[in-house]
Amino acid sequence: MTHRLLVQYGRPTDPAAFDRYYREVHVPLARKIPGVTRMEVGNAQALGEDPAPYLVAVLDFASAEAFAAGLQSPEGAAAAGDVANFATGGATMSHFDVEDVSG
Repeated sequence: MTHRLLVQYGRPTDPAAFDRYYREVHVPLARKIPGVTRMEVGNAQALGEDPAPYLVAVLDFASAEAFAAGLQSPEGAAAAGDVANFATGGATMSHFDVEDVSG
């Protein structure tokens, strides 16, 4: 079963600097986390009145155990510690087992 990490970044004070740092520094760090099977990012668009996150990142792992091991690794700690270097708009992280209910 896939276990997913969802990271939602708030609007940064300098979007161009955020984008550059995120792509050039943070993504390479995150890609080194052991157990990551898929990583996707996208700029969210609001559907209603509430503002959407500036950027959403999704990292998939094979299981909750693989997720825990990956985040506890030196590479996971480096990626987590790096967030404060660029996420001036804050970041919200959550994780969950993915359940396919599409039918």
